[in-house]
Amino acid sequence: MKAAVIGSGAWGTALAIRLCRNGHDVTLWVRDTERATRMARTRRNPRLPGAELPQGLQFSASFDCVRDCALVVMATPSFPIRATAAAVAPWLNPDTVLACVTKGLEADTHLRMSQVVSQVTGRDVVALTGPSHAEEVALDMPTGLLAACQDQEKAEFVQNAFMADCLRVYTSPDPVGAELGGALKNVIALCAGITDGLGCGDNTKAMLMTRGLTETARLGVALGAKKETFAGLAGVGDLIVTCTSMHSRNRRAGILIGQGKDAQTAMEEVGAVVEGYYATKSAYELGKAKGIDMPITEAAYQVLYLGADVRDTFLGLMNRQKKAESEDAGWL
Repeated sequence: MKAAVIGSGAWGTALAIRLCRNGHDVTLWVRDTERATRMARTRRNPRLPGAELPQGLQFSASFDCVRDCALVVMATPSFPIRATAAAVAPWLNPDTVLACVTKGLEADTHLRMSQVVSQVTGRDVVALTGPSHAEEVALDMPTGLLAACQDQEKAEFVQNAFMADCLRVYTSPDPVGAELGGALKNVIALCAGITDGLGCGDNTKAMLMTRGLTETARLGVALGAKKETFAGLAGVGDLIVTCTSMHSRNRRAGILIGQGKDAQTAMEEVGAVVEGYYATKSAYELGKAKGIDMPITEAAYQVLYLGADVRDTFLGLMNRQKKAESEDAGWL
């Protein structure tokens, strides 16, 4: 099968490697010709150290690399995905299956990433998501993902393309829950990092993750997601891996913020896109629009966008009004 991955960050590269190892004819789209040439020569991607790129993997800086592809995977960061999808669209065959692996919400519209790609291309898009560090997928460490789409045939197509001994892919008819879980766990992971930076312990992180999942699910159900999705790979699974690992850019940025650095400085030091920063604003605005109580997300918004003191904001969360755990849980 001919396939293209649009976006040569760590995750896009790891997925291109997997497709190549599965025997597909794969091209990785790279933003500029010089970088594409360098990756082709060195068989390395600086954003994915330790992983050798297969000899069969091809590189291109032109969107015509998607011509005649059976599968095209959108793997850019969230902020340029609309423009990138628009550039890709004219080259797509009528029967090309589109998958989106970007996790986030579009600023202003608050659309999920597959919705953005679908809106631009006029096609159903499969959301491929789940607890997955690119560094581990590239090294064939066992991983589970979720291919979510209301079109079951397309979800199964993506499932079949990626399945391997080291990569198990499940299908789901709930892209709303799958993508919201993937986007909002980045917010909670930023907060988990902040608690690390503040010197808190495992107890704190367990509380934060559990209550963060509750408010994520509460918003998701209000937006039409299935509550059981948040108990699966795209919900609790992705939350665990992102909140607990130093592979997570969101957690690393949060640690720096907890140690006293402002959000912009923290993201610059991490040196890569911190999707949780952007998702926080969209999640906060969605919660307000839907009348959903999201105290952790609101606290993150106050720190990241309003300059609130991190320690005072955390103490404010701890001293909120008493309530029962199941009160307005939204998914229990």
